Amino acid sequence: MKQNLHPAYRPVVFRDPSVGYAFLTRSTLTSARTIEWEDGKTYPVIDVDVSSASHPFYTGRGRIVDSAGRVERFNQRYGKR
Repeated sequence: MKQNLHPAYRPVVFRDPSVGYAFLTRSTLTSARTIEWEDGKTYPVIDVDVSSASHPFYTGRGRIVDSAGRVERFNQRYGKR
């Protein structure tokens, strides 16, 4: 690779504060905030809104949308008058 062309690829902690889940991986993202990880080292931390620990698809808390019922209710309210 060419020198000084690509961003630095370093360990970063991604944290989902809504469920208290965090994982350490490598990324080119940077952050001014840091966190001390389980190994005693300090890493930059990136807060994410949704992770596999909080996403309904992965947790099994997903809802099934009844589109037919919605259409029927719409037609009852605003249908031909």
